Amino acid sequence: MNFNQAKFVISAANLKACPEDSLAEVAFAGRSNAGKSSAINTITGHSRLARISKTPGRTQLINFFELGNQTYLVDLPGYGFAKVPLSVKDKWQRELELYLRKREALSGIVLLSDIRHPLKEFDRMMVDWATQSNLPLHILLTKADKLKRGAAKNTLLGVQKELRDLDHVSIQLFSSLKNEGVDEARQKLGEWLTVESDEPLA
Repeated sequence: MNFNQAKFVISAANLKACPEDSLAEVAFAGRSNAGKSSAINTITGHSRLARISKTPGRTQLINFFELGNQTYLVDLPGYGFAKVPLSVKDKWQRELELYLRKREALSGIVLLSDIRHPLKEFDRMMVDWATQSNLPLHILLTKADKLKRGAAKNTLLGVQKELRDLDHVSIQLFSSLKNEGVDEARQKLGEWLTVESDEPLA
């Protein structure tokens, strides 16, 4: 699969505005400032595909990026300490939950968790939701470059041990800054986005 062909399609404020033609899509979820937009940019090889902001919670819409053959990467609103009114934050959460529950084309979830603060409340909520929904979940422990190699490896092993009983969950180290873990992430996405078709994915 050629991730470099990714292109922005639409920003949806709610479930009804999401593309109807999707055959398969993978959603990127995580706390505000966990590095979702940076990860999408790194995986697709586009430095400006997904907007990056130093203000946590800037991603307020459900952003769709098409890879070809009606497959999408989806950047979900950040969850957590976004500097917005509570009413707006509540609306984001409702739309996020609706998308995760109702979106039939959803093939898997990439959960981004800052390696310095892994498995916070939202992360655990997403793990539980994926388990209940029987959806595969791949965790990127982001900003791995912020820790020394040994410390990063120990954190990875700790998270793997904690979630070892969950067959649908996989975990890896990831750093957008150092391009670490990109091939591994692409391989996982490729598995999830391969749709049954007479034609191979572009």
